[in-house]
Amino acid sequence: MSAVVRAAGGVVVRDTGVGEHVLLVHRSRYDDWTFPKGKVEGDETDEACALREVEEETTLRCRLTRSLPPTRYVDAKGRPKVVRWWVMEPLGDPDAAAASNEVDEVRWLPPEEARALLTYGRDHDLLDAV
Repeated sequence: MSAVVRAAGGVVVRDTGVGEHVLLVHRSRYDDWTFPKGKVEGDETDEACALREVEEETTLRCRLTRSLPPTRYVDAKGRPKVVRWWVMEPLGDPDAAAASNEVDEVRWLPPEEARALLTYGRDHDLLDAV
């Protein structure tokens, strides 16, 4: 049996004054819309991985506010994968979010619009948990 792939990510939230928006990323490699995440490196903690991946993919430095339920699935290479998630808040200007690394577009959206754009059902569960 394959070793479990560990990953972590964030549901970045901002208050717009008329409701909360969440940040989605588009990955051209997979042609999908999802939340920023990535694999844990070496002895990195899940929390550090989540913060690093969000910054690498969106250029935003964030802080963790609370944990969310993990998602579990089999990745494209047939390996079991567990992703730990946190709700995050940007530390700087949320309008500074920009596509970076493996991401070619970022969008701030109200939850109902985000739900319609998200590619994976497991991301809907995360949105519900926020």
